[in-house]
Amino acid sequence: MRILVAGATGNTGARLVRTLAAAGHTPVAMIRGSSDTSVLPDGCETRMADLSDLPNDVARDVDAVIFAAGSGGHTGDDLTDKVDRDGAIALIGAAVDAKVGRFVMLSSVGADDPSKGPDALRHYLEAKHTADEHLKAADVPHVIVRPISLSDDSGNGLVSLAERIDRDGQVTRDDVALVLAVSVTQAGLAGKVFEMAAGKTPVARAMAEVAD
Repeated sequence: MRILVAGATGNTGARLVRTLAAAGHTPVAMIRGSSDTSVLPDGCETRMADLSDLPNDVARDVDAVIFAAGSGGHTGDDLTDKVDRDGAIALIGAAVDAKVGRFVMLSSVGADDPSKGPDALRHYLEAKHTADEHLKAADVPHVIVRPISLSDDSGNGLVSLAERIDRDGQVTRDDVALVLAVSVTQAGLAGKVFEMAAGKTPVARAMAEVAD
């Protein structure tokens, strides 16, 4: 499959692109002029596009889209809105126009009810919530993955996936990337929204259980 990845050169996105390529897919990395493309695997296809000003045809000729972008934890509310809310909504619209087979959203725990989140994360969670709700209402098969706090440790492929999980601890970006990659093709997963943490269940089995 040809899969457009937003946030492809970020901490999680770069892992995701490598995971997709290793699985035999053709990742199409969405990049800007300032993106560090050295983190992408050799021969990775790229597509110039900025989430703050997306071309209408950015999702052309792809089978699926994964939104793995983020404004980062040290940016202001304006950039959070531009990337995590408005950028996501614009990409959803492009995916709908292109009639892609699936849109996978990397969201966050707490996006279901931002009012209950920490004050420092409230605006970020509100942006994620708005984007998630827009995706749910859009005319495109979708999956929304909401991990807990992310770490850069090496993944082990063991996770916990459920509608609601224990929100303490962390989950590795490696394992998040693996779940996002599987979410593109897993049968029975369209329309699912689930939270993610480190756990004891292999990703393949955990994903099949969520799809039931």
